[in-house]
Amino acid sequence: MMQHSLDDAIRQRGKAFFASIRGESPSIFNKGFWTGKVMDWAMQNEAFKVQLFRFVDVLPYLTTSDNLSRHIEEYFSGGDAGEIPSVLKWGAEKSGMFGGVAAKLMGKAIRSNIEGMARQFIVGEKTKEAVKNIAKIRKDGFAFTVDLLGEATVSEEESDAYRDGYLEVLDAIAAEQGSWKAFGGAGDGLDWGSAPRVNASIKPSALFSQAKPMDFEGSVEGILARMRPIYRKIVALGGALCIDMEQLKYKDITIELFKRLRSEPEFRDYPYLSIVLQAYLRDTGHDLNQLIEWGRAQGLPFGIRLVKGAYWDYETVVAKQMGWPVPVWTKKPESDIAYEKLSRTILENSDLIYFQCASHNIRTIACVMETASELGVADNRYEFQALYGMAEPVRKGLLKVAGRVRLYCPYGELLPGMAYLVRRLLENTANESFLRLSFADGEAEDVLLENPEKTLEREIAQKPAREPATPAVIDGLTAFRGEPLADFTIADMRAAFPAAIAAVHAKAGRVIPLSIGGKTIETADRIPTVNPANPDEVLANVCQAGISEVDAAIAAAKAAFGPWRDKTPRERAEVLLKAAAIARREIVALSAVQVLEVGKQWDQAYNDVGEAIDFLEYYAREAVRIGTPRRMGREPGEKNHLFYEGKGVAAVIAPWNFPLAISLGMASAAIVTGNTVVFKPSSLASLIGHGLVDIFKEAGLPDGVFNFCPGRGSVMGDYLVEHPAISTIAFTGSMDVGLRIIEKAAKVHPGQDYCKRVIAEMGGKNAIIVDDDADLDEAVLGVAYSAFGFQGQKCSACSRVIVVDSIYERFTARLKEACESMKIGPAEDPANAMGPVVDASQQAKVREYAALARQEGKILVERGLDAKGYFAPMVVVEGIRPEHRLAQEEIFGPVLSVMRAKSFDEAIEWAMSTRYALTGAVYSRSPRHLEKARKEFRVGNLYLNRNSVGAMVARQPFGGSKMSGVGSKAGGPDYLLQFVDPRVVTENTIRRGFTPIDEDDEWVD
Repeated sequence: MMQHSLDDAIRQRGKAFFASIRGESPSIFNKGFWTGKVMDWAMQNEAFKVQLFRFVDVLPYLTTSDNLSRHIEEYFSGGDAGEIPSVLKWGAEKSGMFGGVAAKLMGKAIRSNIEGMARQFIVGEKTKEAVKNIAKIRKDGFAFTVDLLGEATVSEEESDAYRDGYLEVLDAIAAEQGSWKAFGGAGDGLDWGSAPRVNASIKPSALFSQAKPMDFEGSVEGILARMRPIYRKIVALGGALCIDMEQLKYKDITIELFKRLRSEPEFRDYPYLSIVLQAYLRDTGHDLNQLIEWGRAQGLPFGIRLVKGAYWDYETVVAKQMGWPVPVWTKKPESDIAYEKLSRTILENSDLIYFQCASHNIRTIACVMETASELGVADNRYEFQALYGMAEPVRKGLLKVAGRVRLYCPYGELLPGMAYLVRRLLENTANESFLRLSFADGEAEDVLLENPEKTLEREIAQKPAREPATPAVIDGLTAFRGEPLADFTIADMRAAFPAAIAAVHAKAGRVIPLSIGGKTIETADRIPTVNPANPDEVLANVCQAGISEVDAAIAAAKAAFGPWRDKTPRERAEVLLKAAAIARREIVALSAVQVLEVGKQWDQAYNDVGEAIDFLEYYAREAVRIGTPRRMGREPGEKNHLFYEGKGVAAVIAPWNFPLAISLGMASAAIVTGNTVVFKPSSLASLIGHGLVDIFKEAGLPDGVFNFCPGRGSVMGDYLVEHPAISTIAFTGSMDVGLRIIEKAAKVHPGQDYCKRVIAEMGGKNAIIVDDDADLDEAVLGVAYSAFGFQGQKCSACSRVIVVDSIYERFTARLKEACESMKIGPAEDPANAMGPVVDASQQAKVREYAALARQEGKILVERGLDAKGYFAPMVVVEGIRPEHRLAQEEIFGPVLSVMRAKSFDEAIEWAMSTRYALTGAVYSRSPRHLEKARKEFRVGNLYLNRNSVGAMVARQPFGGSKMSGVGSKAGGPDYLLQFVDPRVVTENTIRRGFTPIDEDDEWVD
């Protein structure tokens, strides 16, 4: 009954609110202006809306009239934009839509109008302008919170600038605040008797460019180091600070740094610190309760700014791509329900929490006001907030009704302002946006004021949830789904890694035997495998096979081949599925070995194991799919069946850089197709390689099917490849070794029954092109990660970045700063973005190329680490051209060549100027250039507007051409066909002129 009365009161207050603003409309929907006309068209035409928002995003980079005109044509002249509004066709009648003087004038007008649209949401581009407009805002009766635009900082220098920008605007506000009278006539100088006149909001991730969930502690302290001086100045001004909430990956970091800042001795007695919570996150209720419990235990009052949330699309897409649970409510009424529930909890704790209700939704506002009234919450314990430049009628109505309204006022340069503008446009034009429904679509007030629980019930009734698509099932196996990638926002995951790494340390020095025919064999010849960050630490002593052990392994594999080949595809697949489950159970333990044995960072080690699991799962299903005999032809009187069977004994020669993923991928592909395997791991990753023995043994693989046979390449390499009993060789490694294997395998030896098949992935000289309109926030970080993640020791790593001339200086300046900000040190420490190379020879090789870089170009960055590990210098060198050795030779280390191309066409030409064709990437927002790259940037894996590493099984099958390798793509639908021989059996079904009729037979009518 009480709830019913509250709902009635909410509706009545909402109707009164609507009545007070009837006839008014937000300026962005005013069709009398350019912005209103374009927005109206965008809401009617989804295709145009997508192109418009993408064009708005790229506009700040279009610095010449030609570039601007070209992009207008590319975005709006093709079918992708649908029909365009007449307001964008100005000048078309005389000169053609995108030609001549009229086109340039039109482009200038479009730029001016879009920049004006952006400025509508920004209180000022410069400090003086911002402070002037803030004074005007206060004169109009509104309080403010100032927010410096910019979220992505790619370097510590940019983070310093972000901090300094706040200090600058606070100094300017300090000089003016004395002239501002407090609202409400309170004598203590506080607005409404509760809130400081100076108020700032801050995005924490921008204060520390190296922030990442994996390095939780380092991220919290890194942000705090720059936030303290800002908060110190705010405290000196008698102001308030609100810490914004950004993407989910920063949520727990943000909550922790808020707690630390609020509880530090210097600030404990100052109550004006707030944190933002997002109602659209499913776990915000838990976070709120934890904060309340913490605040009461500490005796520390604080503020909460509650928002719906601005990253819904991003969080949903990222979660789906990563294989994580979707963290946000998936229906808008669910977020509205959560907001009202969270608001009630906050208001119930108004003695502890000062509530800042941030919403333009009149139902939400009315609910907060009526809930506060019901609970007897004093007016000075809550306020309302609205975004500057948005929903003007709502904020004016709020000022009349509540009297306590604060405007969220972004200020800063237009470049980061465009990203902010796109989010605001998305909010205004979304189909379920309250502002759109109320002011553009004219939805009935009763619907807009409906209890969101009833709205949800109505929506479910009108549009029942779709039944999930039934996944394809082959022989009882459902469709493949990739293993979720590492999610270090989970505290248990962060805690598991140090414990697992400690367990590997504890076992250091053990002996690793061979495993042949299911039996362990120790040999006197042993090679130590060491921690490259500390070569004195011998992780294991690995027994090495000689010729006799290789012969024994091949004999065991031959003996096991027949029975294993004759298993059904489903029986073989079942072993792989069990192996996948084992690897999944041990994923952190397997990752920890990689961290120590080859120096992989936590996330990259985890994702390597995840990829190994994916290979097992995917190839199991693929084997069942191709293992079903297929009828060929439909002629009556005969039956023709095509099927595949294993070739025999496969030699799998694995690399050290993806020591589990590639090893398990090659071995499992051979095994599941009915072959048996002699596995030679890299001597640098034999401890990881031995993990395959344990996995396959527990999975129930018969003895002899997989034989672990580490050995010196000089002793067993050629012998294994040339052995007449070997039918298939799967190799991943350098081009020189790969070509040698191909050459050796081509020669037929006495007793050899097979023409050997070689599947070889042999590296690359990969390029990333940065176009003149690229998003540099993304491009700089993408290039740095591709070049220096795992020390540049990936076959897909970026070793050349080719930058179009007009953007070259801006890009290289930021790249240099970003690389200088990356932390270097042992991979055990999650703060380090780059660790040691794998061994002393790699270290020496990188040093040689660093010396060559000083000869062939100009060094931009050269950073090393004075430590006893195998730490090689991080090198960035500019002035490199296609004829230079640095542009042609594979280095397999942290050396990045920067090349300056005159045009995008030349960049493509240079990218294709090497012997390799493995991976490549392009950062561009030109539809025409992206299409050109699709056609002419001929590499095995091309990535558009993302980094060049991290191919996903089944989604991005991996492999190249030219000297990058031979064979079908790993993780693709035809990879397994390389491990089998096709056979066809034909049966004549005619007997004495009679033949049984099969419904699939093709008879003449």
